[in-house]
Amino acid sequence: MLTVARGDPDVRLSMGTWVERNARRHRDAPALYFEDATWTWRELNAAANRWASALRERGVSHGDAVVLLMESRPELLFAVVGLAKLGAAAALVNTSIRGDALRHCVEVVAPKLVLVGDELAGAFGQVRRDLSVSALRVSDPWAPSGDGLGADDLVESARWAPITNPGSTRRVRLGDRVFTIPTSGTTGLPKASVMSHMRWVKAADTAGRAFLDLRPGEAVYSALPFFHNMSLTIGWGAVVAAGAALAMRRKLSISEFWADCRRYGVVAFPYIGELPRYLLSAPPSAGDRDHGVRAVVGVGMRADVWSPFADRFGIDDVFEMYSASEANTAFVNPLGIRGSVGFCPGPHALLAWDGERGEPRRDAGGRYVRARRGEAGLLIAKVSPRYPFDGYTDPAASEKKLLRSVFRGGDLWVDTGDLLRKIGWGHAVFVDRVGDTFRWRSENVSTLQVERSLNTAPGVRGCAVVGVEVPGAPGRAGLAAVVASGGLDVGGIAEHLFAELPEPAVPVFLRAVDALETTGTHKPRKGRLRAEGWEAAAWVRLPRTRAYVPLTEAIRGQLRAGSLLF
Repeated sequence: MLTVARGDPDVRLSMGTWVERNARRHRDAPALYFEDATWTWRELNAAANRWASALRERGVSHGDAVVLLMESRPELLFAVVGLAKLGAAAALVNTSIRGDALRHCVEVVAPKLVLVGDELAGAFGQVRRDLSVSALRVSDPWAPSGDGLGADDLVESARWAPITNPGSTRRVRLGDRVFTIPTSGTTGLPKASVMSHMRWVKAADTAGRAFLDLRPGEAVYSALPFFHNMSLTIGWGAVVAAGAALAMRRKLSISEFWADCRRYGVVAFPYIGELPRYLLSAPPSAGDRDHGVRAVVGVGMRADVWSPFADRFGIDDVFEMYSASEANTAFVNPLGIRGSVGFCPGPHALLAWDGERGEPRRDAGGRYVRARRGEAGLLIAKVSPRYPFDGYTDPAASEKKLLRSVFRGGDLWVDTGDLLRKIGWGHAVFVDRVGDTFRWRSENVSTLQVERSLNTAPGVRGCAVVGVEVPGAPGRAGLAAVVASGGLDVGGIAEHLFAELPEPAVPVFLRAVDALETTGTHKPRKGRLRAEGWEAAAWVRLPRTRAYVPLTEAIRGQLRAGSLLF
């Protein structure tokens, strides 16, 4: 691992070599659980070799990209590892997207092939005629559904392929691309962020050994989608680094979550922000602590959820971290300090943020300004040989993430697009995405802060908050879309929010929704809320008042005329 620490991209080390190492060292130890089936490390490595051989026969070679359009099942993992052994890259796709977004996600990676699972053949069929790339079927042995795509079946081809380790694995370097992950696409079409073997190995080793302290025979459970880094890098990476086992589930089920943990002897699992809240939303039961889970690792643990989650389910260690699919650095919290994303070992800085302009603040000479102590600032990370920026498959999109000559001429930094605040001893807390932070009444408002408060209001089951333009008013007013149990208790919500938030942060508009539109990784899609704006609201908090009233046609007319002085 010393070569990884030095960040040498030419070292011949990869996901494939680590899997082969485990096949030698932990030959008969469990590597993968799925439903009632188990694969040892020897068997998993052999399966990946078969897939590598079958893909090589289809012309896939070093540097190629292959789209994987299938749900979380063993064949997806065999394909990822098989491609890694060839020096090719798996291009993961959000399985919930359709139409133009799906077509875009295929085209943006310029793939050699598309592998289409039977379960998503219908979705691919809608865009197939618009694509010039060849596609292969990946039948679903776990839920047979006929001919699916109607093309050659790679599962059948791999069944008869050789199980020997391909020589190509020894030529794959740390700097090579291992896979691409789709961004959430909360504000536009998803981009494909690039993951190199170097970044994957670093993250895998940190998660598997530094955080979770895994041992062969122990299991990590991931019911999160494998087009997310929390499953493919943190979950799968952790077990590869430690020679442990992955318990894989096709789709998340809250009702069966803890039963699965008991079934597979799970000691840890990765999470993203909403998973702990979903688990807490289930009725308490005698089985809440009847499991062997000792630690969890992930991103987005809300401060108001952290303690209730850890205490109810008896989780000793919560390792919150901060990173992004395209970022070149990360914050880690090995001490489990509640509410913190931890500290960052790499070179980084927080820039003072101008909420009015929506950009970093500059001094009179045009130079960027560092955030003051205790002030939320834009996180930027320095690009260097040890901390390279892999970016996106689209060079233009990658360039937009870079800041040049920030503190001195020629320096290069990655703009993460996130606001963090230092809390001492090098630790930080996540504040918000810069696109979600808005300015109202001369105050910067964090949608995350408002959502955290609103989610604890009477009867609220979920919410999303955005800033919307109001005619004649500077800045953006807060609008909250709320999912409630029964009718919306607007009086109770107002009382609750004013007790917890400063007046400018209390949303001006409320609307009730049956459900929140989310991405495949459970992040709320806010683009439509912003586009529909205040016109879609049902209640408004008039200037200098502390209560919500129905948004009548008369008030709408005043708003359109800009005659309400907020």
